[in-house]
Amino acid sequence: MKETRFSSVDEVVARLNPSYPVFVVFPDVLARRARDFIAGFPGTVLYAVKCNPDPHVLRALYGAGIRHFDTASLPEIAKISELLPDAHCYFNHPVKSRGALESASDVYGIEHYVVDHISELDKLNQVVGTDITVEVRVTTPKNNSVYNLSSKFGAQPDVAVELLKEAHKRGSRTAISFHVGSQCPDPSAYRKSLEVAVAVAKQAGVEISYFDIGGGFPADYGDPIPPLEEYFEVIRQAQRDLAINVPLYAEPGRALVADGCSVLVQVQLRKGDDLYINDGIYGSMSEIHLADLRPPVRAIARNGEVQGAKKPFRIFGPTCDSLDVFKVKFELPADIAEGDWIEFARMGAYSIGMQSGFNGFFTDTVVQVSGASTISGF
Repeated sequence: MKETRFSSVDEVVARLNPSYPVFVVFPDVLARRARDFIAGFPGTVLYAVKCNPDPHVLRALYGAGIRHFDTASLPEIAKISELLPDAHCYFNHPVKSRGALESASDVYGIEHYVVDHISELDKLNQVVGTDITVEVRVTTPKNNSVYNLSSKFGAQPDVAVELLKEAHKRGSRTAISFHVGSQCPDPSAYRKSLEVAVAVAKQAGVEISYFDIGGGFPADYGDPIPPLEEYFEVIRQAQRDLAINVPLYAEPGRALVADGCSVLVQVQLRKGDDLYINDGIYGSMSEIHLADLRPPVRAIARNGEVQGAKKPFRIFGPTCDSLDVFKVKFELPADIAEGDWIEFARMGAYSIGMQSGFNGFFTDTVVQVSGASTISGF
């Protein structure tokens, strides 16, 4: 059965009159981002499922040509395998339970696994065997990414060398992966990390199947960031300068989906310059709080525009927890009132997939809208 598509977010308001939060997917935007990445990146594109696992998003990316998926858990592997049966999954979490490994191998036939410690390699070989590709994850040089993932995962270069040698000795195919960190504003971080990866490969002296350069490609939340093509050119230049003659993989998440979704919420109470809405930091908006993001917003009234010059408002989420408040204020029309709606744009990344359902509040309405958000800048 063909799913209903709305023509705009305003039509969603007019037809549904929602008193509940609505997650809005723009499949056309997602498809365009996917095609841009496939055309620009000099290698294979894996979508990082953790960024947004909604089926509407996954189908839109798949329809645009994404066939490989970075999966970090057994449920993610199961979702991709069942929703997109001919897609390829990679178990790219460096720490995995034995039960998850057993099912990943026996049920879903996964052949690619990441490790960053000898104990994980031992576990992997004991459960799955050695006829697999072992990606050794290497730490990356420090940069200005919003989230430094090397603070949690990745082997130091000398350790990575030994892990590669050991995996090869045991009969596995070997690869190298890294992650420069989420929302990376500096394209040169990829070159610096590729230099480390190439040096590790040379020291290990084993055949490398591919380099997986991870994610980290940023989205536009208002602060200046380089265009995506600049990242691709840095990577292509590094590929030439470092004489990389094996395939490159990438695991974009945020750059693919951030501006492909919005969250539509309703104002349920106004107290002066404080607004109480029906989604918050325990729901689809946790990253606004965690990373001090300031996505574009606009106010929507059922019968016309919300009036008044814009002014800053503090925004509270729906739970009883006093922590459920955004640290940043948002500029909205002065006359905004109870019953009006706010569209938070560029909410495709780390939003609906991170909601907790705390206090009984949960976004479970997802709609598709043709075209893109009408908020300025799209």
